[in-house]
Amino acid sequence: MFFLFFLICFVYSTLRATKDTLVVTSAGAEILPFLKVWGILPAAILFTFIFTRLSNRFSREKVFYIIVGSFLGFFLIFPLLLHPNQALLHPHAFADYLEKQLPSGFYGIISLLRYWTFALFYVMSEMWSTMVMTILFWGFANETTSMKDAKRFYSFLGLGANLATVVAGKISYSLSKMPLLPWKFLGETPWEQSLLLLNFMVVCAGTLSIVLFYWLHKHKLGYLQDESEPEKKKIHMSVRETFKYLMQSRYLLFIALLVVTFNISLTLIEVVWKDQVKTLYPAPLDFQGYMGKVMMSIGIVSTIGALFSSYIFSHFSWTFAALIPPVTFLFAGSGFFLFLLLNDFWASSISLLLGATPLTMSVFFGSLQNCLARACKYTLFDSTKEMAFIPLDKESRLKGKAAIDGVGSRLGKSGASLVHQCFILFFGSISASTPLIAMVLLLLI
Repeated sequence: MFFLFFLICFVYSTLRATKDTLVVTSAGAEILPFLKVWGILPAAILFTFIFTRLSNRFSREKVFYIIVGSFLGFFLIFPLLLHPNQALLHPHAFADYLEKQLPSGFYGIISLLRYWTFALFYVMSEMWSTMVMTILFWGFANETTSMKDAKRFYSFLGLGANLATVVAGKISYSLSKMPLLPWKFLGETPWEQSLLLLNFMVVCAGTLSIVLFYWLHKHKLGYLQDESEPEKKKIHMSVRETFKYLMQSRYLLFIALLVVTFNISLTLIEVVWKDQVKTLYPAPLDFQGYMGKVMMSIGIVSTIGALFSSYIFSHFSWTFAALIPPVTFLFAGSGFFLFLLLNDFWASSISLLLGATPLTMSVFFGSLQNCLARACKYTLFDSTKEMAFIPLDKESRLKGKAAIDGVGSRLGKSGASLVHQCFILFFGSISASTPLIAMVLLLLI
């Protein structure tokens, strides 16, 4: 199970750096908010429908093979057929016509059409996280693990996820520094060769995960549900019922606000940060190498944070632990926007003293914020959120958790993307709307 989860997380971590490199270096960070709303959201609905239909017709084992195999097929076709033929597939002439007819704020929407194969790669990468990591693996783990074993081993599986992030980041960084290989079938440029090798590693890791899954079922290890464990009652509420239930409890409403504001803040600053990274590293290989280093840092910081979190919870109050994520956001986020917005007089002086440009310093603080924020989420924020449910009665815990987990993260990410879309349509670019984004972020923190 550890190696199965490691392989699945390795695939996603590798894809995460690659998808950002493809989309941001070609279309700019302005495309990201539109991708999240008009690409990922419809894809999530479609994939959920497909998963439901497959689950009704086939066994869990066959559903895993079909879905994972379909993803691997796409990630094999993309570097072999779609990317080499992008000049034929991308409608640049039509996109240029639309850019002349529409205001500059529509650049992100037009880019979705212009670079549709890159957008498709981005969406498929995100769907790997949703379908394979969350639904298939954790559904399989929860079905075959008793509560007693889950308490013992789930943290160990989390360590595998952190380790996979470090390994994927190291490989992405190493390939970005790789010279042009003499074998033309790998590609004409170092970036094309790197893209092909990264996708080849994704296909290999995904194939190994299928082999491990097959091995588990062949040895009758795929159906170990402890019959003595009572089956958890699943609660399904419509969006209207969710909001109605949350409005009835001030306590639950505050937990929901925490989840929503955290996810909006994380997504808001991440889009601006990627826009700055693209400015500092416009070449795909350089962008990929930097994102690889950031992923390594996230894995290392998350592992260290997991070790310290138990000490924090045992020696300090819940309030102290719960305040660490927003204070971290405030410190690193303020540093990011400080060097981004005040890059003349004293910010430049500080940068000169430190031997770096204001752009380099803003990217550094954005990377620092990204690493610390994600480490805080995995270790402190999620834990304190779950602890906040404990004082409630059983019905409030079940319904409240279903409501908040169902809408919290989705509403947060979609809300941030809609905020960015409105600003981009009005101001024309992310950089032009950065001061207002900083004000919104400060208010949310």
